[in-house]
Amino acid sequence: MTIMPADPTQISNALARIAPSATMQMTQKARDYRAAGRDVIGLAAGEPDFDTPAHIKQAAIKAIERGETNYTAVDGLPVLKEAICDKFKRDNGLEYSPAQINVSPGGKPVLFNAFMATLNHGDEVIVPTPCWVSYPEMVKLCGGIAVMARVGLAQGFKLTPDILERAITPQTKWLILNSPSNPAGAAYSAAELRALGDVLDQHPQILILTDDIYEHIVYDGFEFTTLSQICPQLYDRVLTMNGVSKAYAMTGWRIGYAGGPQWLIKAMAKVMTQSTSNPSSISQWAAIAALQGSHEFLDDWRAAYQTRRDLVVSRLNAISGLSCLVPQGAFYVFPDCSGLLGRKTAGGVVIKSDIDVCNALLDEADIALVPGSAFHCAPNLRLSYACDIDTLGRAVQRIETFCAALS
Repeated sequence: MTIMPADPTQISNALARIAPSATMQMTQKARDYRAAGRDVIGLAAGEPDFDTPAHIKQAAIKAIERGETNYTAVDGLPVLKEAICDKFKRDNGLEYSPAQINVSPGGKPVLFNAFMATLNHGDEVIVPTPCWVSYPEMVKLCGGIAVMARVGLAQGFKLTPDILERAITPQTKWLILNSPSNPAGAAYSAAELRALGDVLDQHPQILILTDDIYEHIVYDGFEFTTLSQICPQLYDRVLTMNGVSKAYAMTGWRIGYAGGPQWLIKAMAKVMTQSTSNPSSISQWAAIAALQGSHEFLDDWRAAYQTRRDLVVSRLNAISGLSCLVPQGAFYVFPDCSGLLGRKTAGGVVIKSDIDVCNALLDEADIALVPGSAFHCAPNLRLSYACDIDTLGRAVQRIETFCAALS
């Protein structure tokens, strides 16, 4: 039998439109370096270092022992949908029925299912930047056009009403809002959401996706609110998305969920019938325990994250060439590294971009970060502080040493 070589021209046009995840690429490169024996500290992935709480793991074990291992309803167990309805009412003051709830195998599929169900060729999706790497790529994969609405340091990395208004066209189908945000950790106040809602009131054709995945990871007394809660007149146009991965340290369990208009939830379920089918049955039972169980552990986790944040921000801001805002939530810092450009590393590399900074830090200092250009904001760096304080201290020390050696 003759085996023909792979033909790259057989790749679909849809796949050719998108870029691979820079976060995943850098994380894998760090794994490869570690496998080769190098002491690489990986601060690229956005993954809590805490273990999934014991009561959640026990719920999964009991589900296995009960034999809860069969297919479930395609977009989630009814009992999980009820738990999500209770969560939205308890935490956000939002009333949803189970028919308005989608459960998908992770947060990414929630977004993908929504876009696949609604986007036609040429439809536009407004994506405030810096943004999570997957938003624009998902839009493009589903045939839409990602309209990058640039917000910077002057806006605190948050979308403003005037920038939103300028980005809207007759082709606008969706707006994505992420609060607290990845990569900048910026969070919208109630007043800021209300001001955006005033603009959206004038454009009734626009759907809004609010990504609230970092809802429970906020600092300094910040009070989290979500758009439908603040602007109830937009309720019928908002898909409020969340999940268990970040708040409950359940990244590998792969459960995301959303509440929204019933027509959209039904359409998303239709996509799932021909793609993933249901999320893991065991993970769904674990998610029920996460939503219904004690949340006391979150106070300790938030305190630990805030201590780490304060350490990283203070030390990065003391480095010549770096400048870092204090994040209001999530577990990332997003320093500007423009002051490092044009300089030469100890290894002889001339730094021309934030990508060069990240590559040099990995090659010469064994530190894995993600360049801000991956988040459509350069020259910046994203550093995840979701690791223990000792490791974080060693990592920042390496960055300090690397920058001090620049000429």
